[in-house]
Amino acid sequence: MTTSQQTQAEAQPLEEKTVADYLRDNPEFFQNNPSLLATLRIPHNCGIAVSLVEHQVKVLRNQNRQLKRKLMDLVHVARDNNRLNERMHQLTLGLVTSDTLEATLDTLCEHLQGEFKADTVTLRLAGLTEAHARECGVDLFNREAAELEHFESFFKTGRPQCGRFKREQLAYLFGDQAPAVESAAIIPLGRQGATGLLAIGSQEGNRFHPGMGTLFLTHLGELLVLLLNAHLEPGNRASTTP
Repeated sequence: MTTSQQTQAEAQPLEEKTVADYLRDNPEFFQNNPSLLATLRIPHNCGIAVSLVEHQVKVLRNQNRQLKRKLMDLVHVARDNNRLNERMHQLTLGLVTSDTLEATLDTLCEHLQGEFKADTVTLRLAGLTEAHARECGVDLFNREAAELEHFESFFKTGRPQCGRFKREQLAYLFGDQAPAVESAAIIPLGRQGATGLLAIGSQEGNRFHPGMGTLFLTHLGELLVLLLNAHLEPGNRASTTP
């Protein structure tokens, strides 16, 4: 064995001895550094049986890992909510500073497709002439249309719905773009959709799903009704109460 090899072979026992000597001279080390105990594995000579202390340590370690995962999940949710609140704030500012119906609807689509990553946005409104609807880039809404038979439960609840919709529903909501839509969110405007509806489509199948919260969508619908009422004839204005 060369001198270099001999030195390397002696280094490990010497290092362990140094650590052991240090711990012996500093018995309060683990008391001052309790976090290190969670990473140590100290066997107990109990034969094939597991000592109570070893079992307790294992349980505590598992609980610690679970708590860390839950904490990280809460952190991610908080960050997502902060980003959503900021986007909603910017959208609200853009909408309330738009002085015409055309500008309001353009701002809505711009933010939904830009900030909220929507692949397609459709707005159907009642109370507009065909010419005005074309100028605004919206579709006319007729509460008596035969296609609305597929949305009976939606208008009955009067609340936003998210998820995968039937082919007939997607065709009404998104027209030629319907084949590319895998999931969507639809928002009633006014009491039970009296003024119309807003549809947001995504090419991702899990972008909108029935289990997701709809508070943001509800607030967006209420905000739109208030803003739209300023541009609609009195007879076509929606009620702002549920």
